[in-house]
Amino acid sequence: METLAIFFSLTAAISTYAFWFYLLSRKLTGLKVYPFVGSLPILIKNRKRLHDWIASNLRATGGSATYQTTTIALPYLATKQGFYTVTCHPKNIEHILRTRFENYPKGPTWQKAFHDLLGQGIFNSDGETWLIQRKTAALEFTTRTLRQAMARWVNRTIKNRLWRILDQAAEQNFPVDLQDLLLRLTFDNICGLTFGKDPETLSPELPENPFSIAFDTATEATLQRLLYPGFLWRLEKIFGIGAEKRLKRSLEVVESYMDGAIEARKESPSDDLLSRFMKKRDVDGNLFPSAVLQRIALNFVLAGRDTSSVALSWFFWLVMSHPCVEQKIVDEISTVLKETRGSNVKKWIEEPLEFDEADKLIYLKAALAETLRLYPSVPEDFKYVVSDDVLPDGTFVPAGSTVTYSIYSVGRMKTIWGEDCLEFKPERWLSAEGDRFEPPKDGYKFVAFNAGPRTCLGKDLAYLQMKSAASAVLLRYRLSLVPGHRVEQKMSLTLFMKHGLRVFLHPRNLAAA
Repeated sequence: METLAIFFSLTAAISTYAFWFYLLSRKLTGLKVYPFVGSLPILIKNRKRLHDWIASNLRATGGSATYQTTTIALPYLATKQGFYTVTCHPKNIEHILRTRFENYPKGPTWQKAFHDLLGQGIFNSDGETWLIQRKTAALEFTTRTLRQAMARWVNRTIKNRLWRILDQAAEQNFPVDLQDLLLRLTFDNICGLTFGKDPETLSPELPENPFSIAFDTATEATLQRLLYPGFLWRLEKIFGIGAEKRLKRSLEVVESYMDGAIEARKESPSDDLLSRFMKKRDVDGNLFPSAVLQRIALNFVLAGRDTSSVALSWFFWLVMSHPCVEQKIVDEISTVLKETRGSNVKKWIEEPLEFDEADKLIYLKAALAETLRLYPSVPEDFKYVVSDDVLPDGTFVPAGSTVTYSIYSVGRMKTIWGEDCLEFKPERWLSAEGDRFEPPKDGYKFVAFNAGPRTCLGKDLAYLQMKSAASAVLLRYRLSLVPGHRVEQKMSLTLFMKHGLRVFLHPRNLAAA
């Protein structure tokens, strides 16, 4: 009798679950889901081509450009932690980033994962904590002195280090990993701009800098927290094993380095961001303590390093395969320098571009924007849903779930960018006369620099840094990919090239051009 009761109980439970799962699968509009594990097996299968896979899923929806799925097909969890709404519809993105901004914060999962590295810094906070830092940073990013400081760091690094490395490689005809060099360049620049200390990772010997290595390790270990259930990394942290052990050790190195930078700035303030924040006060009117200043500085380093270097890597790769675009860029740079430095081409390459010269490079900016349209540095972004909501396209999103907006997919949708959306065409960013940079009228078609209240404060400085670096390379060299080198995407939160960008450098004859 007891066995029979257990049998009927199991049958009833299985039947109830089967009926519930049937209703759930009918409600979902995207991927095929399986009992208990939802769409997780398909996600794992496509993890090595995640961004293109998401883009193909969104294209398959037609004009809606939105689908919903779950990775945990269990009652309650299926519509909360495991529920994902994936979209690239510009109206939905505007709703998430601007219209209902307060309903779509970073959320607890993201904040807990990044807390040890970024604390309550500007890129890992919401509400009042975020707003105070945002207002403070916004004031600083509009000052002329910060622009001048950025120009000084960028030009110094290009002239004294990048050119020397590239000249040596060209003379000896050996290849360089351009992505690695650009990462080092932007890392040195953002460290100098943020706390006035140059780690000099971009040097002819390409040294291993303890702070840089520790920062990379801490970032990678932190990203792993987002890939696995929270209880797993918490267990690793408790027992001091695996990625959490590496994170703890690397954070000790990072914090020690930052302590030194803060002490140096207390003794000798400068025009860097850290010195500026040391003069500011929090909501209670108190000066920021050293621990908070550490995290504020690290937030800017994280944001300022990878994004520009990754964008430049994809830019150079695209330019190599589009010689007409390359020639137009070189012609534009030459025209500007002829106006500012005269006809002697030797003077064009004696010094890197001044930011005022870089401002005039309209076509180059269009080519960089076109690169970011096709290869955004941050291909996907995630938001937590605070309360039930309905997106502009009619999609219901439940509280406690996650909304993913695919920046990578936006640029690959014919319904958004037209039939030629997969082509590299800088001209789409220019006015009819070709003399003005014209972003799309619908600003949410292009959110590589975020949008709404969280729009990237360093957007203009990023463009100037990228223009300076691009000009410094293309004015001196033609690039060619090392035969057999495979350019592939690395599956991470930032769109790195998996195997780097290995190129040969060929001196450019500007006089002949």
